[in-house]
Amino acid sequence: MTTWIVNALYLDGEGEAPVRRHLKVENGKVAEWADGSTAVDTAGCEVIDAAGKLLTPGLIDMHVHLREPGFEHKETIASGTRSAAKGGFTTIACMPNTRPVTDTPDTVKFVRNKARSEGVVRVLPYAAITKNELGRELTDFAALKEAGAIGFTDDGVGVQSAQMMKQAMARARSLGLPIIAHCEDDSLVEGAAVTEGAFARRHGLKGIPNESEAIHVGRDILLAEATGVHYHVCHVSTEQSIRLIRLGKSVGVNVTAEVCPHHLVLSDEDIPDSMDANWKMNPPLRTPRDVEACVRALEDGTIDIIVTDHAPHSAEEKAKGLERAPFGIVGFETAFPLLYTKFVKTGRWTLGFLLRRMTCDPARVFGLNAGRLDVGAPADLVLIDLESEKEVDPGSFLSKGRNTPFAGWKLYGWPALTMVDGRVVWTEQSGIIEA
Repeated sequence: MTTWIVNALYLDGEGEAPVRRHLKVENGKVAEWADGSTAVDTAGCEVIDAAGKLLTPGLIDMHVHLREPGFEHKETIASGTRSAAKGGFTTIACMPNTRPVTDTPDTVKFVRNKARSEGVVRVLPYAAITKNELGRELTDFAALKEAGAIGFTDDGVGVQSAQMMKQAMARARSLGLPIIAHCEDDSLVEGAAVTEGAFARRHGLKGIPNESEAIHVGRDILLAEATGVHYHVCHVSTEQSIRLIRLGKSVGVNVTAEVCPHHLVLSDEDIPDSMDANWKMNPPLRTPRDVEACVRALEDGTIDIIVTDHAPHSAEEKAKGLERAPFGIVGFETAFPLLYTKFVKTGRWTLGFLLRRMTCDPARVFGLNAGRLDVGAPADLVLIDLESEKEVDPGSFLSKGRNTPFAGWKLYGWPALTMVDGRVVWTEQSGIIEA
């Protein structure tokens, strides 16, 4: 099938001002670009009129939770990938803290097969570093890579043993795959739900200190230097972690890092006194000083990419209250509008900067054939209506999770159409287009 997307706005090369372009898609690939000021021959082709919407490579999210197998009441691969498509994401990487844990080749294959049969976007599975994520015994890295794992992580818990982490890094390095680290010293966080800060003090709560994250970041950077592995830091949230990552990069350690939209937009001072558990995530919302440090680190390249850490939970689980509810919020369907409204509409970031951190930069960091729309590349793309203002309505989410602190926020920059491999998988008008 041949499709022409006409009258789109596109950020060409390193330019920061969108120009009008037409795009031809053929056999699932980008076939041709044409100047938007000229007419193109669309005879016999499907035509999508972008009507001035932004055309960009599909967004890439390298840190998500699809919950399947084992927690299908929270999310499934089917529902999660549909939520991702609605948010403009065409490639996502799912974490292994499922039940069973994704720590065997069979479970990796299950995720991949389920994604092919029931998913609508590309799904890249991570595998666990340790069996059952218990930190006691390494998994079979070689077999997991053979099954299709793209990296190793015990996300949800930190690897507490430095010796175990060093062995994992050496093994991953020998296979040419990265270690993706949830950095958290368990001895400093037990029984806490929010960060040490204004909210915790006001409510007499035990707080999660910044050093609980930074201690593992510093340790692991030293281990990465010793082993030569590509070491990637999950959901950075503290000023101290950023200082250590910056230092590691400055001396040539192969360390990269990610940050979530909520850690760029919200602080602990924003948490409502109602103790709403939709404001509970791990890492927790930090202080305003940490928030600004994260924004600046993303701007200067210390932090490389933006991820959502999409973490759906049921309404019943979140109703247990701030102290007892599980950590995590959903993020697919709010990520781009939230950051576009907060940073691009206000003039702090250019549109090009935001798009790079969500497309070509994650592709570069993880060596993916994605994030660009060069001729011959897979036609994974999204059309975004930059002028449309809508209110965040959790009831309209395609995710099973409704756990978001952004309900009622009015945002700009909503995806209108998502295409994967040249096939439209979601549109604002029609919803999900089934295979």
